[in-house]
Amino acid sequence: VQLQASGGGLVQTGGSLRLSCAPSGRTFSSYAVGWFRQAPGKEREFVSTISWSGGSTLYADFVKGRFTISRDNAKNTVYLQMNSLKPEDTAVYYCAATRDGVSRYPSRYNYWGQGTLVTVSS
Repeated sequence: VQLQASGGGLVQTGGSLRLSCAPSGRTFSSYAVGWFRQAPGKEREFVSTISWSGGSTLYADFVKGRFTISRDNAKNTVYLQMNSLKPEDTAVYYCAATRDGVSRYPSRYNYWGQGTLVTVSS
C-alpha cells in the first residue's frame, strides 16, 4: 500500500489545517491508519490513530482537544483536523497503515506515506 499525505502548509498560531491520507492503487479500509510527526532534530512521534472501522481512536496527550482524526472509507481517505495550532506543532506529518489494529508505536505500521510539512508561525 502506497500512501499519500497532503494538506500541509504554513499557518499562524491558533490556525487550523486538515491533513488527508489516501492510498494509491488500492483501498485501505481494512487497515488502521496512524499519524506521526517529526520535527527537525527530533525523533518521530505518535500523534493519533484510528481503527479500520473508525470506532477506535487514540491521541497523544499533546494534541487532545485540538486534533481530531476521522476516516471516510467510501472516499478511501483518513483525515487529521488540526485546530489551535502552536509553533511546537511544526513538523513533517506522516500517515501510516497497519493491519494490526490501532497502535502508538511506529514499528507496528507496515506502510508509510512521504510526509507533508506543517509550519506554524508565531
